[in-house]
Amino acid sequence: MDKSLQKQLDFAALLSVISYLVLATVKVLVSFKTNSSALLADGLNNVTDIGATLAVFIGIKIARKPRDLDHPYGHSRAEQIATLIASFIMMSVGLQVIIENIRGLTKGEYETPNNLAALIAFVSGIFMVGIYFYNNKVAKKTKSKGLEAAAKDNLSDSLVSFGTTIGVLGASFGYPIIDPIVAILVGCIICKTAWDIFYEATHLLTDGFDPDEMALFSETVDNVPGVHKVVDLRARMYGNTTIADVVIEVDGGIDVSKSHGITDKIESILHDQHGIQYTHIHVEPRRKSEF
Repeated sequence: MDKSLQKQLDFAALLSVISYLVLATVKVLVSFKTNSSALLADGLNNVTDIGATLAVFIGIKIARKPRDLDHPYGHSRAEQIATLIASFIMMSVGLQVIIENIRGLTKGEYETPNNLAALIAFVSGIFMVGIYFYNNKVAKKTKSKGLEAAAKDNLSDSLVSFGTTIGVLGASFGYPIIDPIVAILVGCIICKTAWDIFYEATHLLTDGFDPDEMALFSETVDNVPGVHKVVDLRARMYGNTTIADVVIEVDGGIDVSKSHGITDKIESILHDQHGIQYTHIHVEPRRKSEF
C-alpha cells in the first residue's frame, strides 16, 4: 500500500476515534440531565466504539511492520486480531446495557426523558451516516478489513441513534416505558454488530475464503495459455492481502524456462484481474495417459 493510502487509512481510523469520543461525552452528560436510559445506552455504545476503533487503529499500525525472523509472512493479521478484540469490547457493553435495562423494567424504574435527548440522538445519527460513507469508501480503496468492520459499526451506531430518537419521543408523549425498551433494543443491536464482526474476523483468521471467488480464480488460471489443467487452487486472506496457492499441469515436454514463463503469466493475470498480491504456484507435468 502506498503512503497516500496509508495516510487516508490512518485519518479515517483517527476520525472515528475522535468522533466517538465527542459523541460519547455529549450523550452521557445529556442523558443524566434528560433522564434518558436510551440515550445513556447509546452513549455507552460510543464508549465501546472508542476502544474498538483504537484497537483497529493500533492493529493497522502493527500490520505494516515488515516481516522478521518470528513473522516470516509479516504482521498483517494484527489488524484482524484487533478487530476480534473490538468485537469482545462491544459484546460486553451490549450485554451490560440489556441486563441493566431489563432489571429497570422489572422494577418499574423509568422516567420521562427530556426532548433534548431526542435532538442529540438525531443529530448524532446524521453525523454517523456521514462517517460511515467516508470510512466505507476508504476501506474499499485500501482493502482494510479492520476499517471495513469499523464502517459497519458506524452504520450500526447511526441506526442506534435514530432508534434512540424514536424511543425518547415516544416516552415524551406519555409512554416512559418506551425509553428503556429502546435501550434494550440498542443493546441487542450492539451485540448483533459485535457478533457479525467477530464471525468475519474468526472466519478470516481460520483461513476461510469465499468458494465462489476461488472458482473464479481457478477459471482465470485455466484460461492461461500453456496451462493444461488446474489441479488445485486455494486462497486465504493475510490481513488485507490475498494469497493464492495453485497447482497446475503443463506439457511435460517443455523446458523449465517455458514453465516458469507460464507461472509468471499466471501471477501477473491474477494480480491485475483479481488483486491477488502473492501467488504460490506448483507445476506438475501432464500425465502421459492424457496425451
